[in-house]
Order: sequence, then C-alpha cells, then structure tokens
Amino acid sequence: MKKLLFVIGALVLTCSVSACGRQKSEKQVSGSSSTESITSSQNTDESNNNTEETSATQPISESATEQTSIEEENNSMNIEIVVGDQTFSATLYDNEAATALREQLPLTLNMSELNGNEKYYYLSETLPTNSSIPSGIKTGDLMLYGNNCLVLFYDSFSTSYSYTPIGYVDNTDGLAEVLGRGDVQVTFQMK
Repeated sequence: MKKLLFVIGALVLTCSVSACGRQKSEKQVSGSSSTESITSSQNTDESNNNTEETSATQPISESATEQTSIEEENNSMNIEIVVGDQTFSATLYDNEAATALREQLPLTLNMSELNGNEKYYYLSETLPTNSSIPSGIKTGDLMLYGNNCLVLFYDSFSTSYSYTPIGYVDNTDGLAEVLGRGDVQVTFQMK
C-alpha cells in the first residue's frame, strides 16, 4: 500500500514539475531538490529510486514563448544604417548609451566629415556615457564622443580620444565608398 501511495505521489510531483517547466531554472532546481528529498525519504528498492530521480531531474527545454522573447531581445540590438541606396546591418552593444540611442530611432542625420575617417553629428539630447580610450578604431565602429556626438567611423586607425561604444556595422564592404569624403545624410533605423 505504501508503495502504491509513493508511486501516485511521485506521478503527481512529476506532473507538477513538468507544468512548471516554463519557469526560470532556479525554480527547476528547487523542484528537483524537493523531488530528491521525497525520494530519499521513502523506502523503495534502488531501481525505482533511480528511475524517479532521473525523470524528475532531467533538464526541461525552453518553451516557444521564451525562445521568441530571446529572439526579440536579440533583434532589438540590430539596426540598419542607410546611406543613399545602400543599407548596412549593424549591431548595438548592450549598454545604456546604445539603449538610449535605440529609443530615439529612427533618426535621419546630416553627418559631417572629419579627418577622412569619420562622420559625426551632435544629437539634440545627451546619452549616458561610459567612455574609455579604445585600443583602436575599426571601420564600422559607431561611438559616442562626449555625451552627444554620434560618430560613425569608415576607416581604421589608432586614437588617444575617449569614446563610449554604441555598436558596429556587421559587414563594412562598401561603407567607406558610400560615405564618401564630404557631408552625407545617414538614417539609423530599427531592423
């Protein structure tokens, strides 16, 4: 009789753990711990005990809802940079400055030329900063100079200036050619 009650209890517990499969992993761990303590406190033969623990502690895959949420979060870090008839995919960093810029999109800016390697524009609103001197500037880097100067680099070089990283162009093929050497209109928009 005790064995039948144990099996029914284990089934109910297994069903409740499965129903909670969409919750965060910390809840899965606590569900597994209580299953293990119930299992170890019962007097059953060793093979039944191993079967119960194995089924209750197997990892549960992410639900479709969580996967969609992760994909949407990753997509929110992707933007497009449009110059003339060329569109470049870019990725924003996960920082406060990039988040603040993303909230202002879409933006169409008349960016000015500087030094034959960058386009810049002074935004009307300031962005959060966490500046440092980068080890080098790469073609396609999108950075913040000061707290409101958005800079898109189209040539690699070393610098002694401090910038807050915002993001980067994923594929820079043709970027320098389309930006040219003069001022240019650039649109930053959500992908």
